[in-house]
Amino acid sequence: MSSTVARVPPGVFTEARSARRGRLSLEWRRTPAETRTDAVLVPEVGRFAPTARGGFQVHFVERAADMMTIGGRLLVDAGQGPDVMVIDVAVMDGDCRRKVRAEVIERILAAAAEACGLPEPSPTWWVTFRVIDDGSWGSGGRVLSILSLLESGVFTEEKAKAIRTAIGA
Repeated sequence: MSSTVARVPPGVFTEARSARRGRLSLEWRRTPAETRTDAVLVPEVGRFAPTARGGFQVHFVERAADMMTIGGRLLVDAGQGPDVMVIDVAVMDGDCRRKVRAEVIERILAAAAEACGLPEPSPTWWVTFRVIDDGSWGSGGRVLSILSLLESGVFTEEKAKAIRTAIGA
């Protein structure tokens, strides 16, 4: 990890959970690890900035089909069942307007479909977008603020201004 990347504190966490055993194979994870990071990174910082990747985490979790339900039925009881995936995105409070959230969600779903070799995302893939209030994210033994991240140099001026406006700074 370069020193530039190492200085970028965390700011985005993504977790992908699937009920299809083997769906999240090593090869499958390699592609979305980068594309899912970039799917969130661009709308969050206002541009493609590879040095900002160090502040983004993607976690992959597979759940057994007897640990998830759709329509009140365990997936294990549904035979082949639907291809269920839940992707949870948590970001620091900032420029989280509806338009930005929609762009992040659409980019994540597109990246997942591409990684799965599908023309479009499944309707049983869900993405949630959570905003963590300023002062409610900690790392490295301290509480972080999106304002301190603005000094990292990865945000465009336009995005930094939108963030300051959104949180009243």
